[in-house]
Amino acid sequence: MAEQSWPLPFWIAHRGAGKLAPENTLAAFRVGASHGWRAFECDVKLSADGVPFLLHDATLDRTTSATGTAGDLPWSALCRIDAGSWHGRTYAGEPIPTLSTIAAWLFANRFALDLEIKPTPGTERLTGEVIGRVATELWGPGSPPLAFSSFQPEALLGARATAAHVPRALLLDKAWEGWLKVATDLGCQAVITDHRIMDAGLLAQVHGAGMRGLVYTVNDADTAQALRTLGVDGIVTDAVDRLTPHD
Repeated sequence: MAEQSWPLPFWIAHRGAGKLAPENTLAAFRVGASHGWRAFECDVKLSADGVPFLLHDATLDRTTSATGTAGDLPWSALCRIDAGSWHGRTYAGEPIPTLSTIAAWLFANRFALDLEIKPTPGTERLTGEVIGRVATELWGPGSPPLAFSSFQPEALLGARATAAHVPRALLLDKAWEGWLKVATDLGCQAVITDHRIMDAGLLAQVHGAGMRGLVYTVNDADTAQALRTLGVDGIVTDAVDRLTPHD
């Protein structure tokens, strides 16, 4: 049975504002908030000198003006990279944000965060440990809700070592053998799956282990309603302009 309760509301905006703004930037969080969203998901990894920053991919190629493995660069180089122009001229010059920058904005607005630990391959445990340590420093008593999630059990293990008080969720893109034992052994409070693999049987396993069952990335109202009827405990979505976070 999970020791801490799951702190996040039902509706969570994916990477800030889904696809309406450059993902994992402060601009995206602001766009998501402008549509009424109050809980967000984003991806975090480490620079070569240990600064937590927001980026989904291992490389910079898809969502920035630079190329190569992001985690190989120090923050002094990463902070000068354009993370907005790929999405459109409106966001030209939008920087890659640090976790500290996003935290300050969340605190000012009292918004919740699902922080996905997205390690550069080979740094899973270290990334989790550092993220846990930095998050503990940033999210003090009275801070808005925070939870960790990751596809990488080693990253969650690292986060538990330095921030055991922060609830954790195992992410699943498929129901691989032993996933439930791993989630239980990690002391997870939730499992977040690709919505296409969530069914009554899987949800019963999650609930039977005392955890919440959430799904990603649900972008149409009919699918969202079907999953609510099934009994899921949360939905992560890109459709921040089409779905309404009404509870």
